[in-house]
Amino acid sequence: MNEISRRDEISLSGAALRGAPWKAAAISGGVVTAASVGMGLLTGGADVAWALGLGISLFALIAAIGAVAKPHEGDRVTRQARLWSLQHPWKFALLPAGLTAVLDYPVQLVLDGEGVFGSGVQALWHGALVYLIAGILTLTMQGRGRSAR
Repeated sequence: MNEISRRDEISLSGAALRGAPWKAAAISGGVVTAASVGMGLLTGGADVAWALGLGISLFALIAAIGAVAKPHEGDRVTRQARLWSLQHPWKFALLPAGLTAVLDYPVQLVLDGEGVFGSGVQALWHGALVYLIAGILTLTMQGRGRSAR
């Protein structure tokens, strides 16, 4: 009876991400992308597709971790969703991972020239890394959900 549907899990993850630090995530992803391209230009090996993939991945990670970092802030629904996310870190990490794969696919398709299948594999690989890192970091933050109640 405590089972919830996959749709409800995605809704809870989305509600937890409602108060994510989107501006900080976008700035951080942009700065890392620009720095990666800049370093590539200096060394002669600039890979814009790789740099954008890195920036998108960092954007999703910062948003995800920022969303659950302060679980007792925000409105009641956001607080409950964040507490659920801390209790179910691997289910929560699916949404940022999916966001990464969806945002990264067109970048890989247009800029990398690997074709439809190769771009999909690359985008899924980036999503899988975000899933693993977001899940582990959310798992390490579970204590925040228990304290300060």
